[in-house]
Amino acid sequence: MTTISRRCFFVVAGVLATALVLHPPALSADARGAIRAEIAKRHDEGVRRLQEWIRQPSIAAENRGMSEGCELMMRLAREAGFGNVTRIPTDGQPAVFATLDAGAPRTIGLYFMYDVKQADPSEWSSPPWDAAMVDKPGLGKVLMGRGAVNQKGPEAAFLAALHAIRGAGEKPPVNLVLVAEGEEEIGSPHFRQVVRRPEVAAALRRCSGVFMPSASQDPDGTVTVSLGAKGVVELELVASGKKWGRGPAKDVHSSNRARLDSPAFHLVQALATLVTADGDPAIDGFADAARPASAAERAMLDTAAARLSEATAKKLLSAGRWTHDLPWRASLERFLFSPTVNIEGLVAGYTGPGGKTVLPHRAVAKLDLRLVPDMTYAGAVAALKAHLEKRGFGDLEVNPSGGYDPTGTAADAPVIRAQISVYKSAGLDPFLWPRNAGSYPGYAFTGEPFKLPAGHFGLGHGSGAHAPDEYFVIESANPKVAGWDGAVGSFVDYLYELAAVR
Repeated sequence: MTTISRRCFFVVAGVLATALVLHPPALSADARGAIRAEIAKRHDEGVRRLQEWIRQPSIAAENRGMSEGCELMMRLAREAGFGNVTRIPTDGQPAVFATLDAGAPRTIGLYFMYDVKQADPSEWSSPPWDAAMVDKPGLGKVLMGRGAVNQKGPEAAFLAALHAIRGAGEKPPVNLVLVAEGEEEIGSPHFRQVVRRPEVAAALRRCSGVFMPSASQDPDGTVTVSLGAKGVVELELVASGKKWGRGPAKDVHSSNRARLDSPAFHLVQALATLVTADGDPAIDGFADAARPASAAERAMLDTAAARLSEATAKKLLSAGRWTHDLPWRASLERFLFSPTVNIEGLVAGYTGPGGKTVLPHRAVAKLDLRLVPDMTYAGAVAALKAHLEKRGFGDLEVNPSGGYDPTGTAADAPVIRAQISVYKSAGLDPFLWPRNAGSYPGYAFTGEPFKLPAGHFGLGHGSGAHAPDEYFVIESANPKVAGWDGAVGSFVDYLYELAAVR
């Protein structure tokens, strides 16, 4: 292992002071040192645990490895010190509920996901289920695999923090309530069933907040503190000759296009009505409820535009220009505050090598709709159906598969202030981010009946979520970016800060 990866927590360098700051006075200097030593000692053990987790595919969309993934999630929770680890059945994939009673005055909720997105091995430079250590120029040694950063890497680092605390003979400074679902990557269609189970709901009501482990650093070490997330609707639009009453009810020779209508073109024409010529949403009533950005949110945007690197963003996205050829700040404004309509996939007829002269009887588009406050999942689906009906596409099947409302938390919430305090204690200068443009089911915590503040926290860096070559940094080549030990240390620090913040 390199010196960077093996030092206790972080390397002090540049603007990043990487010493662990466990400042609540209840923790002695000896205890702090013991926890630091445990993190270093358990480095290899923690990385191996993450590799085991990644090597177990758990893909809800394919119903692949889900029972095994749930059992592994339960074992990992038990090994980290959670008791009462329970498998929660749903109408879809099972969830996991667990508690850790440290006898502390404060209880904090944890949101985990154990499912991951699909992966096509042919698109990866290292097989997605190998969880291989790879040298990545400019970043250092990374662990590459599906789920590495979204979210098994940060979650495994958090569990490693609990192992280190216990290994040092200490108890966590807060009690913990863990809810881990297996359907986040398909829009959490049954998560309400989980959090509204009587035993789960009772435990969540004892919490003062909820957080989801994350890797919050950009490649240059910049840290943002997110106050929420957009909502999302995932759905399929299906055009079929049988339901339409036009075109064929099965694939036929393409010469018949002269006398038969095409369900594929029917779908394409419907899709074209959902956006303007420039690609902006054009669904009637879709964004009527969208809340404009507040003055405070625009001030956050100004800070973000000045501090974030446009070049780094384009590099990570493999992109050369923004939509509408917008300048940097305007692109961020759309990213944070604009709803979107996106085609995830589009399939009709023959897609193999060469040609096959058929007129397809069926065409499918997979879409996602991103929602901003005060839009709702139900409102978006209703608007889409009404829009299609009005334009003569009422025959299309609209099949939502999952999604959730937007979520948000106040900047002065204790879970947010604790994050800022930890980052600043580490020598960082974090800035507030109004919301993530991606989505997670935070609404289940921030909305009724719990109304809990919720956020994401964690040092470290990773990228490639939902894409090939997803990675999580283990041994950082940049002293401004935390490696594995630094990420683990940040979670220890956060737990102690959560115990102390008022």
